[in-house]
Amino acid sequence: MLLSNDITVSCSDPGGDGVSQDDPSSEAVASRKLSEPGRFAFAALCAVSMGQLFGKPEHSAFRDHYLQGLVRWLGLDDSVLPVMGAFLSGLGCEGSDTFLSILQAEPLLVTGATSIIQDLVSFSLKDGQYDARSRVLIRHVSCLLRVLPQQLEEFEETLGEQLREAGEETEEESSRRRRKERGRKLRRYLLIGLATVGGGTVIGVTGGLAAPLVAAGAGAVLGAGGAAALGSATGIAIMASLFGAAGAGLTGYKMNKCVGAIEEFEFLPMSSGKHLHLTIAVTGWLCNGKSSSFQAPWCRLGDCGEQYCLVWESRFLRDLGSAMTSLLDGLVSMVAQEALKYTILSGIVTALTWPASLLAAASVIDNPWCVCLSRSAEVGKHLAQVLRSRQQGKRPVSLIGFSLGARVIYFCLQELANDQGIIFDVVLLGAPVEGSEKAWEKMASVVAGKIVNGYCRGDWLLGFLYRSSAAQLSVAGLQPINVQDRRIINVDLSSVVSQMFPTGLKAMCGEFQPSSLHQIDTASTLPAMIADGDTRCARRGGAVCVGYVGETRD
Repeated sequence: MLLSNDITVSCSDPGGDGVSQDDPSSEAVASRKLSEPGRFAFAALCAVSMGQLFGKPEHSAFRDHYLQGLVRWLGLDDSVLPVMGAFLSGLGCEGSDTFLSILQAEPLLVTGATSIIQDLVSFSLKDGQYDARSRVLIRHVSCLLRVLPQQLEEFEETLGEQLREAGEETEEESSRRRRKERGRKLRRYLLIGLATVGGGTVIGVTGGLAAPLVAAGAGAVLGAGGAAALGSATGIAIMASLFGAAGAGLTGYKMNKCVGAIEEFEFLPMSSGKHLHLTIAVTGWLCNGKSSSFQAPWCRLGDCGEQYCLVWESRFLRDLGSAMTSLLDGLVSMVAQEALKYTILSGIVTALTWPASLLAAASVIDNPWCVCLSRSAEVGKHLAQVLRSRQQGKRPVSLIGFSLGARVIYFCLQELANDQGIIFDVVLLGAPVEGSEKAWEKMASVVAGKIVNGYCRGDWLLGFLYRSSAAQLSVAGLQPINVQDRRIINVDLSSVVSQMFPTGLKAMCGEFQPSSLHQIDTASTLPAMIADGDTRCARRGGAVCVGYVGETRD
């Protein structure tokens, strides 16, 4: 019985149930009910899609491993692997429509392709991890087969809850399982003659014992066969692997002592339950009133599954928020007094010539801004270490942040340059980071799905803070990123920001419209589904659905 590429144990099971659960039967996997041409077409469609989505060399090992496993999962002969390899390399892309037609003609798919998409999710989880690239592939193939994103979301959510619940034993169940396990271990020890049940061998010994715990909960979602296929590889370890050590995940993580220049770093949950995908939101600064907490800007993030908010360096972020408030309060007074002199400050901002009275007030904000710039970079690197250690479990993670929160994410992605498969989608709003092609290409290689750069050309405050280097440095939060990469989406938020700025101040200073990206309603401006990996993005005139390989769909 094959448990993984590295671990193989015998199918012979004298003391067990005598069931091989890692090679699911045709009854266990709905996709195997397809005809042979249908199964070939399904595998070929996935191969072509993977070649389009992850054609770069750093993804080659993932592509090959995933496709080989999928071919066997579907019950196809290994002789088709060379053909699938050709599809991976880019040959036969024009055949996608043919593959879709073959699948649509299958009796199993008369009422829709939901069942085989659910199979693809089950297959992607069978090793106890959910690679971000697997999720991108699933969402892309779902789009091609016209399975609604909501259906996939609901299935993932239900499956995640069932898997979590399956691992939560009562004390009585735990005691009964341990007694039964000891008896089986002894019997197997005597019959098989194992010298030890420690180390790697324990996987072969206990693999089948943990499976019923998974099957009991996930069976309602996948059916008994599908649950067994999920539960057999590592049993209860699947839950620990997917959801983090001891099930605590990010909620249980808190920095016990200062790390370098970082004083504060922890995660606050913003939703209940467990999901196969999670979103981490990063706040850019803290103000008084309704924006006094880290969670406040994300209260309308929407139903994005499992959500967390990163709490970091609150003392310094409050200092920055207070400095910004003082600067803006002084600006209102200054504009009122000098309205005739500076009727249209946007032209001055464009020319990077700042009013003397504004420069005089710069000392209020320059120091806290510089401190937070430095600390946000360190926090981003530490966030990368946490994600790399899989504290969140082996699940895809989406990141969304504004201002310095976006900068945290930027440095996190830079640090994860060689760690593919962790990050799903990223949304950066008003990011105070460089927008050079080299930096963003490096960052994009880490993200499996999309990187949304929300920028505002009239964000005078961001431009002012970067006034000393704006001539030499392109700031991502002020302009689109000019990188030819299917993952990077630029969204101009200028019109949204201008609508939010107080009308009184707009009237006093004409076109001078300071932006407040942190106040943007993330539910109406950038649909919350972006943060959860949907491919839609806000544009002036309505929302569109952008496919993961660049096509636009209604």
